[in-house]
Amino acid sequence: MAERGCPLEAVPLPAEVRESLAELELELSEGDITQKGYEKKRGKLLARYVPLAQGVDPSLQAETRIPGPSQATAPVPEQQKTRPSHARDERFRSDVHTEAVQAALAKYKERKMPMPSKRRSVLTHTAVEAYTPPADLHSAPPDVTTGLAQHQPTYCERPQLASMRGAPRGGSRSVLETAGGVPVSSRVSSKIQQLLNTLKKPKRPPLKEFFVDDLEEVLEVQQPDPGQPKPEGGQTAVLKGELLAVGSTWPPSLLATLQQWGTTQPKAPCLTALDTTGKAVYTLTYGKLWSRSLKLAYTLLNKLTSKNEPLLKPGDRVALVFPNSDPVMFTVAFYGCLLAELVPVPIEVPLTRKDAGSQQVGFLLGSCGVALALTTDACQKGLPKAQTGEVAAFKGWPPLTWLVIDGKHLTKPPKDWHPSAQDAGAGTAYIEYKTSKEGSTVGVAVSHASLLAQCHALTQACGYSEAETLTNVLDFKRDAGLWHGVLTSVMNRMHVVSIPYALMKANPLSWIQKVCAYKARAALVKSRDMHWSLLAQRGQRDVSLSSLRLLVVADGANPWSISSCDAFLNVFQARGLRPEVICPCASSPEALTVAIRRPPDLGGPPPRRAVLSMSCLSHGVIRLDAEEKLSVLTVQDVGQVMPGANVCVVKVEGTPYLCKTDEVGEICVNSSATATAYYGLLGITKNIFETVPVTAGGTPVSDRPFTRTGLLGFIGPDNLVFVVGKLDGLMVVGVRRHNADDIVATALAVEPMKFVYRGR
Repeated sequence: MAERGCPLEAVPLPAEVRESLAELELELSEGDITQKGYEKKRGKLLARYVPLAQGVDPSLQAETRIPGPSQATAPVPEQQKTRPSHARDERFRSDVHTEAVQAALAKYKERKMPMPSKRRSVLTHTAVEAYTPPADLHSAPPDVTTGLAQHQPTYCERPQLASMRGAPRGGSRSVLETAGGVPVSSRVSSKIQQLLNTLKKPKRPPLKEFFVDDLEEVLEVQQPDPGQPKPEGGQTAVLKGELLAVGSTWPPSLLATLQQWGTTQPKAPCLTALDTTGKAVYTLTYGKLWSRSLKLAYTLLNKLTSKNEPLLKPGDRVALVFPNSDPVMFTVAFYGCLLAELVPVPIEVPLTRKDAGSQQVGFLLGSCGVALALTTDACQKGLPKAQTGEVAAFKGWPPLTWLVIDGKHLTKPPKDWHPSAQDAGAGTAYIEYKTSKEGSTVGVAVSHASLLAQCHALTQACGYSEAETLTNVLDFKRDAGLWHGVLTSVMNRMHVVSIPYALMKANPLSWIQKVCAYKARAALVKSRDMHWSLLAQRGQRDVSLSSLRLLVVADGANPWSISSCDAFLNVFQARGLRPEVICPCASSPEALTVAIRRPPDLGGPPPRRAVLSMSCLSHGVIRLDAEEKLSVLTVQDVGQVMPGANVCVVKVEGTPYLCKTDEVGEICVNSSATATAYYGLLGITKNIFETVPVTAGGTPVSDRPFTRTGLLGFIGPDNLVFVVGKLDGLMVVGVRRHNADDIVATALAVEPMKFVYRGR
């Protein structure tokens, strides 16, 4: 132990004590503490180590003397409470402080000492290692655990970086200076080191640091498994459909066909509407369709004015607002617009003023510049009304003028008046709405030429002939219900029996009953309708489907359709249904009909099905598997490509390279019977309607652009098209891809009281 009067440098003090002394001297020099307070605190620091040091009040020794073994658990007096760490926050904001920190950092780099990166107390461990006990404690080895409690200083919560602002005046001999000449202690506490690390970082961390999870391995991008299946087949080629044999006797346009049937076969039935009980309420003849469409066209062009100017001009868009229970008035409105050279935009009837779905439709109407809406008297009465009694303004809709097109509201045209629309040109014929998976609604524009080509292609692929009866269960305003039940049917002077959705809900067997009653040769359904019929067919022994030569399954591309088709055939084959009559098809709003299985009288290849490994499909690879396994997907073909069309399969992402023969890709179509654009949206139109597929070497496969269908599939044996999902339903989990339709297929493939198959 040092004698009284010995210099402070000769006393073995721990590093943290010397650092605290430097802080006290700095406080005294800057006036933050009085001389008396400085001496008192200095005495407390030195009393336990240097009892006889100069300048220490002997009265303080009792307070700070190291307790003996019997006093180890004595409570700490109240006087030894630590100072708050925020006592001198304002002093840490000087340039001198920054230079001191930088100098200390440089010193520590030279000494290659590790710097703690976490706010944990390394001070205690340093004190134990560097502490030289007084002479009277050398006789007994200190206990590690008690030593930590005994010698842990009570000043460990000192303000950070106080020792960096000046050098101890009687302290350590190891002193360095900053560029400004400010002396800095070479011994830096752990809290200073922590602040050094903090100052090296930017004030705002990069954006990615806000999203770092504790389990970082969960957020890591999964790398492809080297053992995962990969396509091994050769490069696919463009598949060409049969030639479109357009007969010389066919009129030049659909409107010319309507005029021909309306004048030469005026009494031929065109469309029969049923009520919710299944009773035929009205049959529209071709003569009535022609005359009423003429009246509507004349009224639209000559009787609607705004400020003494015609309200409409050729090419304007008009909304058609008709319920699913009124196919007759919708058909009149549709052909009336075509005759007036207006563009019909069929939409759903809005239910409320703030319906979320109708808001998206309102955006579509606004982007199409729609100012007039056609409807019926009955439908208008059911629409929400404003206080004035007029149709209320729907949220998100543009201002509309409503026109009721019932007979009494139309004007008969003069005998010498004839519509000018006769030829099928490149202008837009109609706009069909499409809702994407994000909920946005866009308008798909179909030209007059595409409309006519679609009618010709469907006539050839389905073998439609004059005076055939078609039972239509689908929505007649869009998709296959419109193409078959309103357009192609008029092209061939067919009789369509329209089954309203409300009737199907009340009597799911109604469409089969109408096939029997009208001896229908063709029927247009979805797998949903077939499934409902199975639930309602018990006890119905007087039905027969022997008259059907064509049963078009409009959603045959969905993976669950095969189970409905198989079950329907098992039950109704004994009632006259032939297996080859069932004809699934694939379509999309952009490409219209992509492929359809041919009826037996047209000599198409036999139907096929594929049992595919779900695991390989998730990697985009086609591998056949055993049907008895649970982790397989069984799909049926959707027939051959349409007449006059070219089809290829391209990679889903990136450059549209042709896929390999055992690889799943997006089906693309080049045909005169596809849609032309998303109305008013040039950017996404180019991406979808102007795709140029290329070979592996980068050579374009054709000088004409292709249209993306949004269907995922491949070309199988006999050039049959198989669809395994849709791009809108694609779910990417890690590096594997799954399709939302598979969830529906699983739910329909198992009984609800059992279990969901593992792997599906």
